[in-house]
Amino acid sequence: MARKNRNSLFVENGEIISVACYPGEQFIQRIRAPKCAAAARAGSFVHISCDESLAMRRPLSIMRVGDDWIDVLYKIHGEGLRLLAQKQIGDVVSVLGPIGTAFSTNPDRPNILLLGGGVGIPPMVFLADTLRKDPAWNIFAILGSEIPFPFELQNSSLPVAGIATDISSAMPLLEDWKIPSRLTSLQGYAGCFDGYVTELAKHWLASLEQSERNKVAIYACGPTPMLKAVADLAARYDLACQVSLEEFMACAVGGCAGCTVLVETPDGQAMQRVCVDGPVFDAASIVW
Repeated sequence: MARKNRNSLFVENGEIISVACYPGEQFIQRIRAPKCAAAARAGSFVHISCDESLAMRRPLSIMRVGDDWIDVLYKIHGEGLRLLAQKQIGDVVSVLGPIGTAFSTNPDRPNILLLGGGVGIPPMVFLADTLRKDPAWNIFAILGSEIPFPFELQNSSLPVAGIATDISSAMPLLEDWKIPSRLTSLQGYAGCFDGYVTELAKHWLASLEQSERNKVAIYACGPTPMLKAVADLAARYDLACQVSLEEFMACAVGGCAGCTVLVETPDGQAMQRVCVDGPVFDAASIVW
């Protein structure tokens, strides 16, 4: 996987142009940041200043991009994101990005399985948006949350072979894009699979013919325990798998080495920085 070009890293004064609030203290903010939007790739993130009173920025995954804007989804965790959530339309925040390596695809594995958990959903949406206009890719997304989803649940009109018909709730945006999705939760939400994303993914993978399963590539983002389970699932079926890691960050540009993770390399185990060596890694390379 190619290392991201540092010349595509920008600092912009980003104007907040829309704010959507959801249960569970979740927010989607659209920020006008044309340079970042033009250079962003699925898997990259931004480092955002939350308020003038707080020196430290916060890393947030990019969920969508437009001609001159980016969308970020986050759940309030700590004072920084609480301050960011108080921003109104027209307010300006400093945006550093896009940062990090992006997901890569392989035409030999056109069956794309996207697994997103909680605030790990945004990179999956971005990747789906990137691939959806090319009919070569067959995309299926499984998204999970243990708090209310940051969107209204929609009964899917897109059937998925191998998935029971009573598991029918989907993400409206993906439904609009004609990308089948299914939702999972232990909270008893209507139409959702009662379990984890990896459990539903296992059911779906087991339903495939071997020839089709051999064409599957898994892409995932979410909490570390979820990603470890995804890596184990991929290993069980001998599938290619890339994960976008979530980690606390200080500088987010590789200087402080405060977000390192242990990985296997051709020269042995080494610590690599999630911010610039990642956040996307081959799941099999991570020492979980």
